[in-house]
Amino acid sequence: MEREITKRSEGKCELCGSTESLSIHVVAPKNGDSIDECAHICGVCSSQVKGEVDLTPNHWRCLNDSMWSEVDAVKVLAWRMLNALKSEGWPNDLLEMMYLEEDTEKWAKHGIPSEDAPVHLDSNGVRLQAGDSVVLIKDLRVKGGGNFTAKRGTAVRNITLVHDNAEHIEGKVEGQRIVILTQYVKK
Repeated sequence: MEREITKRSEGKCELCGSTESLSIHVVAPKNGDSIDECAHICGVCSSQVKGEVDLTPNHWRCLNDSMWSEVDAVKVLAWRMLNALKSEGWPNDLLEMMYLEEDTEKWAKHGIPSEDAPVHLDSNGVRLQAGDSVVLIKDLRVKGGGNFTAKRGTAVRNITLVHDNAEHIEGKVEGQRIVILTQYVKK
């Protein structure tokens, strides 16, 4: 599969055209069973797509070209990044020109919170997103199936947000899925 994706991308980042630090990025919520669910992207694009570093708006001017890709995974990433950069102004023009088939648009919108969705903030006021890792800042007594205490300092990886309550997130602690109050975690 890696050979096929490298051939398709001609050894370049399918978003910005860079040839440095390329990797295969599976575009969520797909699982990467086919090359159509993956994009070949560079380290700079990857770290910004994953939210590991702040967005560099000028880097994403490359989307003017990559948004026209024949590859749905690339179009989905382009659409998502343009939406993340809407406040810059120029992405709005590109979004108006962009056309996605109905299934591709649904894929692109998956996981993007609606404008009226609650905002989940940790104890320090940092915005939490689905898939983040957090650390407990207080010992928490867990009731139910396991009856145990989740100790302060415990890492909770790959959290999910409770869509209708900004004060609740879900995550696994000691193999058990629990609801955690956002006031007791930090990113």
